[in-house]
Amino acid sequence: MGTGGLVGAGPAPADTAGHLLEKIREGGAYARARKKRFRRASSALKVLTLALSAASTIILGLQDLDFWAGLGFALVALVTLLGAVESFFNWRSRWVLMEETQYRFRRLADDLEYLIASTPADELTHDRLRPVFDAYQDVWAHLSDRWLQERRALTAAPESR
Repeated sequence: MGTGGLVGAGPAPADTAGHLLEKIREGGAYARARKKRFRRASSALKVLTLALSAASTIILGLQDLDFWAGLGFALVALVTLLGAVESFFNWRSRWVLMEETQYRFRRLADDLEYLIASTPADELTHDRLRPVFDAYQDVWAHLSDRWLQERRALTAAPESR
């Protein structure tokens, strides 16, 4: 990439900038889609846990009825199971991670669009685009590192008990 504007040494810097902007936008779309999925899963699990917990508490208050007491205890068991599922999948943390990643891709796209708009075409070089590409790579590296940290923490947690 570091041709600095040499003729015939690869794509023109403007083409490279367009390609890089497309990749950044794809990264943002990826983060946005995953964020929506994780937010939905996190919210659904929280609402379901709350509803089951409330229902089980009310039902246990009706303990003179054997059926209702049994149902209440089953709901308490389900709440416990959902709590375990939540801590395993950690939807909220993943949702927040995608929110952060989406922000970083948006910011990077804005920076690149400004660079393209504020730089005359003959002064736009691969060397000027390199820091944007490096920042793009850093976003992915940060996302991967955080993802692995989360997975390791969840894997190590049961062993420490």
